[in-house]
This record gives sequence, C-alpha cells and structure tokens, in this order.
Amino acid sequence: MVANFYSRQYSLRPVSFVQRSDWDAFVSKHSQGHLLQSWGWGELKASSGWHPLRLALWDGSRIVAGAQVLRKTAPHVPLRLGHLAYIPKGPVLDWGQAELCKAFFMQLNAYLRAQGALALHIEPAQELESPPGELVLKRLAPVDVHSVPAIQPLRTIVLDLAADEAVLLAQMKEKWRYNIRLGARKGVKVRVASSLQDVRAWYALLQTTGERDQFGVHTLDYYLRAWQIFAPDDCVRLFLAEYEGQLLAGIFVGLFARQGLYLYGASSNEQRQLMPNYVLQWEAIRWAKRQGARLYDFWGIPETDEENEAMAGVYRFKRGWGGRVVRFSGCLEHAYHPLAMQIARKFL
Repeated sequence: MVANFYSRQYSLRPVSFVQRSDWDAFVSKHSQGHLLQSWGWGELKASSGWHPLRLALWDGSRIVAGAQVLRKTAPHVPLRLGHLAYIPKGPVLDWGQAELCKAFFMQLNAYLRAQGALALHIEPAQELESPPGELVLKRLAPVDVHSVPAIQPLRTIVLDLAADEAVLLAQMKEKWRYNIRLGARKGVKVRVASSLQDVRAWYALLQTTGERDQFGVHTLDYYLRAWQIFAPDDCVRLFLAEYEGQLLAGIFVGLFARQGLYLYGASSNEQRQLMPNYVLQWEAIRWAKRQGARLYDFWGIPETDEENEAMAGVYRFKRGWGGRVVRFSGCLEHAYHPLAMQIARKFL
C-alpha cells in the first residue's frame, strides 16, 4: 500500500484512473495548466518507455496543486530500485502561495524518494522574465536545484489571440499575409484528419521532412497513439493541406488549458510554391482562437537568433506570425541520491 504524505492542511496522494476526469478538469482550468500535464499526455509517453504518475495535493476534497511525474529507469531495472522522475511543463500550482509551494515540494520530495527516485527534473511552464517565472526560482531555492540540459525547448514564440482575426493578420509580416492568400487562391484546401490512414499518410511526409531538415522523428505508432488519445476529445487536431487531392503538408496542433500548441509539422518537397504551410498555420490559429484559446505556442525556436543556426529557417517562419519570444528557466534537477544519479545518467 502506498502511504499518503500529510501536512496539517494538505495531503499529497496519487490520482487513480477513475479520478482522471477530476485531474484533467483541475489542470485545464488552472492558470498554470499545460497539455504536457494532461492525463492523455502521460498515456502517450507511456507508449515510449515512461511510467506516468499523477500526484495531487488535496485540501479536503479539493485539488489545489499537482504534478504529472514521468518516471524512467535503465533497461530491465524495476522502478523501486532507482529511476529518474520528470515533471514536464509543471508542476501545476499557484507559485504566489508560499505555504502551498512549501507543503507541495516537501511532500513531493518525500514521496518520490520513498518510491525510489534518484533525482527529480522539473521544467516549469512559466516565462523566465515574468512575475510567475521569478517566483518559480524563489520557491525552488530551498529545494536545492541546479540546471541540467533541457528536454523541452528553452525558447518559443507565443502569439496572443485576444485580438480579432483582422488584427492578427495585420500584426504578421506582409509576406505571411500574402502567402496565406496565395495558397488559398491557388486552391490549397485544409481539412482535419478523420482516420488512422490520414495519420499514416502524414507520417510519410514527416519522414521526408526529417530527412530534408535533418531531425529525428518518433515511430509511426507514437503518432497513431497521440491521435487516438487526443482526437476524440478534440484536444489535438491533425490539419492536412491538400492540392487537387495531393497531400502537401500537415500539422499536429494541441488545445488544452486555453492554449494552442503547434506540436509536429511535416511538408512535401513538391508544390512548395503553393505555400501550404502558411495556409495550415493560419487555419490552426483560427481554430484555437474559436475554441477560446488565449495564446498559440509555436513550440520551440533556436536558443539564439544567429542566422547560422541549423534551425534559423524554422525561427524565421515562426517569427513572421507576429508573436513574441519567450524564454523558460529550463530543466532543474534536485538529486535525492547524487552519486547514484551520476552513474544512472549513462543509461537513462
């Protein structure tokens, strides 16, 4: 039996499968919520070797803070004998409440240590240069954390969706507006994937894109699983751009906690002059806005603006939509067993 960890007011305990709707309701409505803290994201990562654990801090019958913890071990090593615990884009809590943060991290660390964690990696979702971001570092100071290589992008571009569509169009670069209209005028059509066959066709484009732009991709099963988990609740849509029945490009876009997220993109080497990527992004942005999203996250740009960066073209494409550059604190580690963790790094 797994023990609960109590304070006078708060109790930390795991969230069971039957409570998954309570978990997602809490995360989606919280100002610090994020898709990577959703129940479905944990299920997706479970298909690639992670073991998800959702821990909630309760005040009576109410969840007041929480973290989806992804755990990974070396091959063939049981979790109880040592694992890395990782919180992507979390935890979900009000960083302004000092006592709440103190209670949460004290109980979280006690729980994870008791379960065999060698170290905890945290990648908060807050902007580094913002009041919440400054509070993150302040609240984590007593926890004794230090920086380690980031897993999620350190920088991104975020587009504020509060303005109407006419203003959003006016804010982007003129060439971007032109390309959107060009693609539509030339006959590029956008539709939403409706079958696993659509995902398979998109994956063929993704492999082409990875070879062309020299980046790695997940397996087909990973993306099929993502679509199966999120599409039924409309938390993820796969937008496909076609011309005369030919698939030219496609993007996976998430929608959770009032945030649109550009997750994965692929495009053909053919008919690039029709600008399908511009038409796609604009349709995804419009969808996120219609669904009540307050922002659209382009999900990662290079760490610097230097033109010789390998991903400079990606940066220019994302920058042209009129958003602002955001930087995060990166990945912070708290080691429970420093020496063992140092050895385990070679295998995790």
